[in-house]
Amino acid sequence: MRDDRDDPFGDIFDEIERMMNDVAGTGDAGFGTDTHVSVQHEDELVRLVADLPGVGKDDVDLQCDGRTLTIAADSETRRYDERVRLPVRVDEHSASASFNNGVLEVTFDALEPSADIDVE
Repeated sequence: MRDDRDDPFGDIFDEIERMMNDVAGTGDAGFGTDTHVSVQHEDELVRLVADLPGVGKDDVDLQCDGRTLTIAADSETRRYDERVRLPVRVDEHSASASFNNGVLEVTFDALEPSADIDVE
């Protein structure tokens, strides 16, 4: 099993994936390139808000591995597939999500950074 916490190329791969999604969105597929997503890290919470116009609550699928939140949603005219790198590692089991009028809000408890280990 791979541990991505210390992956020095994680941000580069995320940017490449974002650019590929932008390219895919220029066609007729309606791939969710204009999705507005904001992420805030406040004290012990991470809060994400995403605009998913035209999508119903039952059409939203969320997955989190503690570092990246994947948002997938389908409507009759659009398909959203967003991978959002979170600013800190989170407890994915603490997730709380709400969806109202096309606005998705997800909150997580932030985990403390890894502890330093003294070598004696």
